[in-house]
Amino acid sequence: MIVAGGLLALPGERDPVRADLRVVDGVIAAVDRSDGGTPRLSPTVHEKIVDASGMIVLPGAVDPHVHFNDPGFTDREDFAHGTAAAASGGVTTVVDMPCTSIPPVTDGESLRTKLAAIAPQAVVDYGLYGGISGDLLRDEPERRIAELAPDVLGFKCYFVSGMKTFPRVDHRGFETALALTRDAGRPLLLHAEDFDYVTAATAAARLLPDGPRAYYASRPEAAEVLAVLAACELARIVGGDLHIVHVTTGRAAEIIAATDGVTGETAPHYLAFTLADFEAVGSALKVTPPVKQAPNREALWQALVDGDLSFVASDHAPAPGGQKKTGSIWTDYAGIPGLPTQLPWLFSEGYLAGRIDLATLTAITAGNAAKRYRLDDRKGALAPGLDADCVLVDPNGEWTVRGDEFLSKGHVTPFEGMRLRGRVDRTIVRGRVVYDRRHGITVEGGYGQHQRRSA
Repeated sequence: MIVAGGLLALPGERDPVRADLRVVDGVIAAVDRSDGGTPRLSPTVHEKIVDASGMIVLPGAVDPHVHFNDPGFTDREDFAHGTAAAASGGVTTVVDMPCTSIPPVTDGESLRTKLAAIAPQAVVDYGLYGGISGDLLRDEPERRIAELAPDVLGFKCYFVSGMKTFPRVDHRGFETALALTRDAGRPLLLHAEDFDYVTAATAAARLLPDGPRAYYASRPEAAEVLAVLAACELARIVGGDLHIVHVTTGRAAEIIAATDGVTGETAPHYLAFTLADFEAVGSALKVTPPVKQAPNREALWQALVDGDLSFVASDHAPAPGGQKKTGSIWTDYAGIPGLPTQLPWLFSEGYLAGRIDLATLTAITAGNAAKRYRLDDRKGALAPGLDADCVLVDPNGEWTVRGDEFLSKGHVTPFEGMRLRGRVDRTIVRGRVVYDRRHGITVEGGYGQHQRRSA
């Protein structure tokens, strides 16, 4: 295959470069720049030409934070629909969380159950995390972590958990988890909200009028900042490898940046929306942690530009409309279908709007996550020797977000009705078109491959 005539987002370049990609056996074999708009690569008789004229060609996005709920809660999402949604949004590799499936992925047996269920469904490549719950820490944690480590990219835990099947860890347990995952050579991911603060704040917030502001009051800025402070200090003491997921506050980003060996991510909804939007949109924007006061939005953008936060991840966690709109903010499901909009929104409102340059866009959507989870020997950039994962974006293609058009099982989105510039035209995984805007998904389930961490 030759991807010809496009403007490529090449490593180290702040602007797109006219170039062709030669793909051999699913791997980028050559990147040849054009002279005067004339492609240098000439196809052999066996090579297919993918016409990228008029397109900006980005490295396929690596989204290291999705909840596909498979097996178990597949009324919300499964791997077939989740990876299809990923492909439609230009995401070529996803990493699935361990906590929202039944059973949760907390030992070798549960991992094998998960892999057997999801392998026949995936249309993009995928990795997995192992889970560290309060239950695991009480039942042979060394054995369980050792069973999981070869096949997972990291481990995930919560200071506050809403899942009965995946109990939270306290500070002492977290310290133990940091040491165990350090010794296993894997990062520990944390959902960082302070348990004591959230417990007391929720009791008080339930006395307020039912609605978004009450939910925000149960988990405001202080809940995250306290949790991040404690986690970073424990990581410093232990020498652990810590990553904070879905950062919502500028102050948390500052703490993370000031602590050696700790990284963080944010999500598009924290860059796009504020508490005022939550009050206007309602449960379609209910996520956990909730969106925060307006100054945090600009601080998070700046943290990405400065490198204080490493990347953006969707936290894709959809649910049927009936679960999103139950009549009370306290029982409405917390989560949105983030994969179809993540890269397009960042391309439109980040890159084309002038908030970030092309190098930052590719870093926060692909390169940095691939490096963090040691997939960068094959993912994250358009470079010879790496998998031919790329997305062709029409920079002139304007479109309106319509949740009912998502390939996900989830259709309730806070981005509903938003007009975006730049449209995903085709998505390529390991040299094969898996999504075409005109034809939808173009491969069978099972094409996606399980990705393990490099040595």
